[in-house]
Amino acid sequence: MTADGTATGGFFSQPRAVWAVAFAAVVSFMGLGLVDPILPAIATNLHASPSQVELLFTSYFAFTGISMLVSSVVASRIGAKRTLLAGLVLIIAFSAAAGASNSIGAIVGLRAGWGLGNALFIATALSVIVGSASGGVAGAVVLYEAALGLGISLGPLLGGELGAISWRGPFFGVAVLMSIGFVAIVMFLERTPPPPKHERMSIADPLRALRHRATRGSGLTAIFYNFGFFTLLAYTPFPLHLSIHQLGYTFTAWGLLLAIFAVFVAPRVGRRYGDIRGLGGALAAIVAILLVMAVLHASQTALIVCVIASGAFLGITNTLMTQVVMESAPVPRPIASSAYSFLRFCGGAIAPFVAGKLGEHVSVQAPFYLGAGMTAIGIGVLWLYRGALRPVGATVIPLRIPASRVPPTTAEATPMVVAAGGPTSREVSALAVPLARARGGAVHVLHVIETDVLAGEDTADLESLAHARELLEVCIATLSEADVPVTGELLHSYGTHTDVAAEIVQRAIDLGAGAIVLGPESRHAVGVNAYIAAHAPGHVIVIDPAAGALGRSSADAPVQLHNALAAGRALNEAH
Repeated sequence: MTADGTATGGFFSQPRAVWAVAFAAVVSFMGLGLVDPILPAIATNLHASPSQVELLFTSYFAFTGISMLVSSVVASRIGAKRTLLAGLVLIIAFSAAAGASNSIGAIVGLRAGWGLGNALFIATALSVIVGSASGGVAGAVVLYEAALGLGISLGPLLGGELGAISWRGPFFGVAVLMSIGFVAIVMFLERTPPPPKHERMSIADPLRALRHRATRGSGLTAIFYNFGFFTLLAYTPFPLHLSIHQLGYTFTAWGLLLAIFAVFVAPRVGRRYGDIRGLGGALAAIVAILLVMAVLHASQTALIVCVIASGAFLGITNTLMTQVVMESAPVPRPIASSAYSFLRFCGGAIAPFVAGKLGEHVSVQAPFYLGAGMTAIGIGVLWLYRGALRPVGATVIPLRIPASRVPPTTAEATPMVVAAGGPTSREVSALAVPLARARGGAVHVLHVIETDVLAGEDTADLESLAHARELLEVCIATLSEADVPVTGELLHSYGTHTDVAAEIVQRAIDLGAGAIVLGPESRHAVGVNAYIAAHAPGHVIVIDPAAGALGRSSADAPVQLHNALAAGRALNEAH
């Protein structure tokens, strides 16, 4: 389980630098649906065809996707703050210029520069918030996720409100809001030096990652799925025939459902049906919605209902797709993320222009049929690569114990699992010594590194691998010094705290464990112990170090506990 960051203040007691970056993140994520309400107005005012207007999405997503290959490379060489500011400068300059333009070609080109700036900003915003926030990593991730959800849901609303004044309004609005964010970041965010040379990424790393079957399979699935996604997002405003305000409200409801289902519903779907089956079901629902939109394209009510309802299944798909990518990737998370984002945005870039052309030259419903067909192909690709898209194996840290120090175990004794997590894990390990001796079996220490999937768009490790290894090794050493046969293992979980609990239970079942020992729950992991107690294959024992020792198994038990407490305090201070 994750280490519990100790808060220095409440959730809202954050440094001004954190609020500055979070505010800019909200505006950045508005870009996904900001122009939706004004697409028909731009076509009318600039005498452009739907396919020409759709190029606003094509250029934006194409350059965002390509830029994902270089954004992490840039950040690893000039530092996070400079990368953030460079991205904001590009967004401000290109969005303002787009608002002042009088030709559709100019706006299309300027949206490409906007996409480059957005990629640079997104690549570093999360790391800056995590590095600057008070209250530990978990609180910082919640703040970033809130900014992401607000941006996705409020983008169409802002586009509708400002677009009702003028189609230029959303472009100028973004420039003004990002200028405020730029000034705030310059004033409040301290300089962030670039990481060491050995941590720098190469632009070729994400492309090389595509040689792996798992990364290639998830990327191909994302290409076809995003073709359907962005057909729905970019083309639908034209057959809807709504006012700018009405389009804004419709896509705001769509964005709210997308954010809610991505954060709260998708993890439950993944736990109940599995990521692959849950993802396949959500994609099938998107295919069905696109087919209904094609058949009922003449009904404005049907199109509105379908657009809003699609947000739920798009949210589920985004989250489960991200989980599948990160769990199955045989390369580091930043490289896998860059490779996946590159492919999915390229798939999304092609769809709007093709949909516009089909709508002009074939029929109104033709783009929806094509979007449904491409998404169905995505389901086929997912099924074809399902064997490769399985979570990679856990990291096992074995410990060699001299034979003379290992007490004999009874043939009937089953292993006992100690779930190490939080600031009391060392003390819990020490207090588990009498239980291990009484049972006469070996102990297997588990520590789960938790990765949160943020509204289906990004992921964040709530703990570093180095800290996880150090915590696990301290727990193993504590049990080993008491002559308890012990091994250790690092697992990885993507999703929520319940997913952490499910990993522990599943591993206990695999090991045939007769008992699971847990520590007290932290405020960042509420519900973990309750889930384990309800699903464990054997006994569940919760140890609270604050209550004192369970009993002395030997004369040196108090010394072991004292040493464990001292080691725990020292490690907490170091992190």
